[in-house]
Amino acid sequence: MSARRFEQVLHMSRYATTWLGIAALAAGCGGGSPSTPPPAANVSASGATAMAAPVPAQAPRAPMPVAMPKEPEAGPPLPPIAYESQGRRDPFSPIRVTPPTTGMSVLTLKLAGVIRGRTLLALVEAPDGVGYILKPGDVVGDGRVTDITQSSVTFAVAAKVGEAPTTATLTLKD
Repeated sequence: MSARRFEQVLHMSRYATTWLGIAALAAGCGGGSPSTPPPAANVSASGATAMAAPVPAQAPRAPMPVAMPKEPEAGPPLPPIAYESQGRRDPFSPIRVTPPTTGMSVLTLKLAGVIRGRTLLALVEAPDGVGYILKPGDVVGDGRVTDITQSSVTFAVAAKVGEAPTTATLTLKD
């Protein structure tokens, strides 16, 4: 083999080795399973190229440990915050939607209207002018709503000492 031909084969061998290295790096950076590189070409002394024996498959690599962010250190405890109402209602206290159960009688209520929807709702007005929307089962004063029709609302009134329980019905006035 001439010296010139030897240099050409050596150059091609370096060129193939470089591309095999680049392909191996690219396959390793993909995050998936590594692909097998193409077989390298062997150059014999006569100048003929022969295919190399297949490279045995590599054992799968263990995944690289993932670096977790560091937990922040605990700082000094914060002082408790007190709510200063300054004349406003406390937003965290429950709101009473039904009138107080003591001191009110259902006989003092006035039926102002009936809302017709999926279920019937009664609009009643207390003697102090406060209005309430009631559904069956709601408790008002000394009574519990048992029935609502399109023109009336019926209460089961709690029994007083020495008396039997009764019912009271309020009707709409035309």
